[in-house]
Amino acid sequence: MRLSLVIKKENVDLEKQVNKLNKILMLDKSIKLFLTVLVLGNIFQAKAQEQDRLPFDQGREYILADVKVIGKVSYNEQTIVTFAGLQKGQKIVVPGEEISTAIKKLWKLGLFNEIDTYVNRIEGDSIFIDMYMTEVPGLNEVKIQGVKKGKIEALIKENNLTKGKKVNENLITTTKNYLENKYKKDGFYNTKVAINTIADTTDGNNVNMVVNIDKGSKVKVSSITFNGNEQFKDGKLKKAMKNTKTRFPLRFWKGSKFINEKYQEDLTNIVKKYKEKGFRDARVVSDSVSYNKANNTVAINLNIEEGNKYYFGDIKFLGNSVYSDQGLRSMLGIEKGDVYNGVLLEKRIADKTAPDGNDITNLYQNNGYLFSTINAVEVRTANDTIDFEIRIQEGPMAYFNKISVVGNDKTNDKVIYREIRTRPGQKYSKELLVRTIRELGQLGFFDPQALEPKFLNVDPGAGTVDIEYNVVEKGSSQIELQGGYGGGGFIGTLGLSFNNFSIKNIFNKDAYTPLPMGDGQKLALRLQGSSYFQTYSLSLSEPWLGGRKPVQFTGSVSHSKQFLYSGGNDVDRDKSFNITSLSVGIAKRLNVPDDYFVLSQGISFQYYDLNNYNTGLFSFGNGSSRNLAYTIGLTRNSKAIDPIFPIQGSEFSVSAKLTLPYSLFNGVDYKNLGNKEEFQLADGSPDQAKIDQEKFKLLEYYKIKFKGDVYTKFIGKFVLRTLGEFGYLGAYNSDRGDVPFERFFVGGDGLANYSLDGREVIQLRGYENQSLTPLINGSRDGATIYNKFSLELRYPITLKGAASIYALSFLEAGGAWNGFKDYNPFSLQRSAGVGLRIFMPAFGLLGIDFGHGFDAAPGTTQKSGWQTHFIIGQQF
Repeated sequence: MRLSLVIKKENVDLEKQVNKLNKILMLDKSIKLFLTVLVLGNIFQAKAQEQDRLPFDQGREYILADVKVIGKVSYNEQTIVTFAGLQKGQKIVVPGEEISTAIKKLWKLGLFNEIDTYVNRIEGDSIFIDMYMTEVPGLNEVKIQGVKKGKIEALIKENNLTKGKKVNENLITTTKNYLENKYKKDGFYNTKVAINTIADTTDGNNVNMVVNIDKGSKVKVSSITFNGNEQFKDGKLKKAMKNTKTRFPLRFWKGSKFINEKYQEDLTNIVKKYKEKGFRDARVVSDSVSYNKANNTVAINLNIEEGNKYYFGDIKFLGNSVYSDQGLRSMLGIEKGDVYNGVLLEKRIADKTAPDGNDITNLYQNNGYLFSTINAVEVRTANDTIDFEIRIQEGPMAYFNKISVVGNDKTNDKVIYREIRTRPGQKYSKELLVRTIRELGQLGFFDPQALEPKFLNVDPGAGTVDIEYNVVEKGSSQIELQGGYGGGGFIGTLGLSFNNFSIKNIFNKDAYTPLPMGDGQKLALRLQGSSYFQTYSLSLSEPWLGGRKPVQFTGSVSHSKQFLYSGGNDVDRDKSFNITSLSVGIAKRLNVPDDYFVLSQGISFQYYDLNNYNTGLFSFGNGSSRNLAYTIGLTRNSKAIDPIFPIQGSEFSVSAKLTLPYSLFNGVDYKNLGNKEEFQLADGSPDQAKIDQEKFKLLEYYKIKFKGDVYTKFIGKFVLRTLGEFGYLGAYNSDRGDVPFERFFVGGDGLANYSLDGREVIQLRGYENQSLTPLINGSRDGATIYNKFSLELRYPITLKGAASIYALSFLEAGGAWNGFKDYNPFSLQRSAGVGLRIFMPAFGLLGIDFGHGFDAAPGTTQKSGWQTHFIIGQQF
């Protein structure tokens, strides 16, 4: 009984105190006798009180008169008693099963850390019981120490450490084990986790949890030893172990940390390596991992059994009625007598690494046979030859039934459904599913990493399947804040881009939440300027003109006013160059050669007005030029899935911008203009300003451009981007010459495109802006030919909807020339460097690059060296 135990403890303490007093005070016999009597009196009094609260008798039956719950408990008393299975009036044996069972039931709840049962009193055959209980405290606050702040929230979520959760020994042990195992999987084998709980005095029966994580250093691999390998050298087998590497300082892209999960995968990779070369029976007989605590490394020892080398024998197809043996054998690509390759065979049957792979399983699934199964079975092994049967169960034809989309709150259904390739009643096609995910990701309205098709109501009997596309919308409007230096001055840009706009609701006040959105149109307003120029532009894009076919309409209008600038603060506002530009275009998706191709056409007009604006670009400073051009381009874009971080696919484009060949029919002899009196000065010499005004009154030229951009999965999450560009500006009439507009300016960050004279600024990092443009009479007035090549290795840090972040390293080379007589594609300025990109839906792409130019820019003698480039609102 709880009370009696307390009294006994108090009596013991009293006796100790008396003994202590006896020793200290050296009390006489009379005082000692008095104190002894007093102590014994307390003991007898306590014994008498114990008679009122008797301990359990040995197996005596009582009637339960009442049960009271006392202690630190917030739950309803009657609820606890009922759950324990006790009720007034029932007969119980004390001690007996009833009380024992009640305590076990309450313990199983995990809500209490102390449960004691006491007899309060006994009256005849009735017994009154007290249940003393201490409730498990709730969690108030969690503090995790030893990891980065950005990781804390995820760890709390993974362990479900929510406020109010009951903090018992099981929770503490489970959390500790989870954290230690988590970091051990990442190579931190010495991880230690300590969890302390501190009572929260401000909030009842709650505690604060403090989690201290000491990850220690990662365990490295000191050596990998192979035994029994004769067919492959150690280096080949180590290369097959893609995730487990020994320490090597020059291997910066892959560490040597030991992660057991990855190590087990690499044991399988070793066997795959043998299977690729015909050794079907190869296996890792045994392996050992020895830990060296002194230097925190492990030594791996592997015993290999290679077995014999095998070859493919007869390969028969069974169960196929849709495709012939010859067609399937052609796709399989394996002939009798070929060296056995189990990995290749598996990929040709079903390539699990590529959802859209060129394999037999996809051949069936792309033609409606969702329920088909294909298995390769070894049926005979004779000496070193293995015969196979490819057993095919084609199953019934499947059709798409119900197609639905969930998750779009802003984007209208029609914008999504017109991009969906899977239609109700259509034959099932895995290829169309994969293509639909790509098209939805390329819209830019949804988080491409969260796009997921769900198979619902798959019914083999009816041959139907429902597909539900889950989308997660992200911000599609952007504020463009762009900055850069060009021509020696700072250039700023303020722009608003609405990438999912709804023009039809522009006059509907109820649609402004805060803007009319959801129809997939793009509207952009842009203001750009510095101390010596201003530019204003408005552009509109409708991707589905008329709403029935993927025909994109684009239109833009802009105006630029540029003042003569000669460096520093020297700006002459009486000398200006005004440009007004209009353009419209149509782009149509083609079906031939395939539907990745887009044919685009456009007409543009620029009016150039010069007011006392004399530069080295052209000799006349007063006058005007008109540029009416037709542009046609062919593009094939198969980049997937995320337009910000494509992991595969490519984009190839070729375009031509053409003006009318006015010199063929206007009757002007441009070669002999200087011989005419109206084009001569008073002394009879040619007036070059008037000659140039006549030559460029109507611009005559053609511009050809090509671009190839390829994305390839590299190692792990690394993606390799390979880029090549070429541009050429030519003239129909050599007597008229190349126009001073529409030229190429190469070098720098690519942001200094401040003029609307048709120039194209080509970025090449590691050099100052436009510095690779050739010098003509001491001035960089643009080139007529350029080449650029780039290799970029990218690694994603995070690709979440709120922000996509990736790091990169690059190698680039490029050059610019004036005419083919100077063109040398092997004489290029080279650079290398690293960078970082951050894409946020509200601001677009932000980034920084550190590039090192290895060569001197034209007109200079020293190499460019290190250059820093800030990227704002532009994507390379």
